[in-house]
Amino acid sequence: MDVNAAVAAAAAIAGVLTGVIAMLAFRWSERDQKRPTRTSLHTDPVLPPGVDTVLSVLRSSAVVLDEADAVVKASSAAYALGLVRGGKLSIEPMLQMARDTRRDGEIRQVELDLPRRGSGRGEALAVSARVAPLGSRLVLLLVEDLTEARRIEAVRRDFVANVSHELKTPVGALSLLSEAVMDASDDPEAVERFAGRMQIEATRLTNLVQELIDLSRVQNDDPLEDAESVQVDELVAEAVDRCRHQAGTKQITMATNVGVPEGLDQSGGGRRAGGTADLHVWGNRGQLAAALGNLVENAVNYSPARTRVGIAARRVSAPGGDMIELAVTDQGIGISDKDKERIFERFYRVDPARSRATGGTGLGLAIVKHVVASHGGEVTVWSAEGQGSTFTLRLPEAAAARDRALQHPDPGLDDEVGPTEPSPYEPLPSPEVLP
Repeated sequence: MDVNAAVAAAAAIAGVLTGVIAMLAFRWSERDQKRPTRTSLHTDPVLPPGVDTVLSVLRSSAVVLDEADAVVKASSAAYALGLVRGGKLSIEPMLQMARDTRRDGEIRQVELDLPRRGSGRGEALAVSARVAPLGSRLVLLLVEDLTEARRIEAVRRDFVANVSHELKTPVGALSLLSEAVMDASDDPEAVERFAGRMQIEATRLTNLVQELIDLSRVQNDDPLEDAESVQVDELVAEAVDRCRHQAGTKQITMATNVGVPEGLDQSGGGRRAGGTADLHVWGNRGQLAAALGNLVENAVNYSPARTRVGIAARRVSAPGGDMIELAVTDQGIGISDKDKERIFERFYRVDPARSRATGGTGLGLAIVKHVVASHGGEVTVWSAEGQGSTFTLRLPEAAAARDRALQHPDPGLDDEVGPTEPSPYEPLPSPEVLP
């Protein structure tokens, strides 16, 4: 009997101990679940209500830091800029700003130059960082990429400086020449010589102003508003006719595989059967003619006497629809690799002395770039020093261009993106020689 009582008492004590241990374990588990962990600090419920939604629609890169400088929330743009790595803010000046703001609650802002991620050329990203407290424990960092804005501002600044310089040159020359004419009023031969120089400078000034107007127009206007189907034969004929006198003076042979419309001379007579008569592009006739004319004029101006300039056209297949290629080839001085990177910039000249001697303004290729881009095409250049150059316009064929215009009415332009990568041009059909 005593043994049974002892066993029962022992069992009761063991049950009570088990219950106490289970209750303590349950309470400990509840308290452990309520305790904030490193993982829980990184979840969305830590953010104040609505903040997550606001951050998701901001264009700026956003990073939210907790009191331990751990990243609670970061936008995809912040990762793309390389601001967040391994759950930490990787930019030390920004991290120090966040700590200072957490300490005194003041909003801070600074502009920094950051190394471009994945680039070995030492290029920098210009950013503006703004730090502000978010509630009692969190800090919000907003980073705006200013690189493109600074680049555009630099382009505008250079453009104003270049325009001022280019306009001052002929205006100053006209002023000096007019004084020389007055001083030589009793010398008819000197007056005639100075007057001739004044005419040259006046023509140069007129051309410069006109090309500035043309460049402004192609940048601001939508060429597809007045678009029409333009026959390639007519564009080539107009470009050839525009440069016929200069080519004849230098005894440069003009050759083309494109048939010339009636009313313009061509040796061999008329269009080739099955040739280029059915090639059409869709766009503004005046702008397209100006772009091709600028390329042909450059080819003539930069070619030595008694050489050959060729203009060729063909249809090529492309994923988005057939394209029309117009290639202008010369046997001129060629373009160096360093110059090819800049030839489409406004006022940039490969040979400033030759350009001014031929009346060039440095705006022709900039106009070509903008015209072609606004028509949904591209311009490429192949060149080697001493071997000549080939500039190729690729424009959507008329039917394909109409479809693209309806789907994408505003192609958009990046003012000074630079030229497309140079690529060798495949041989075109043998050209016919023009007189």
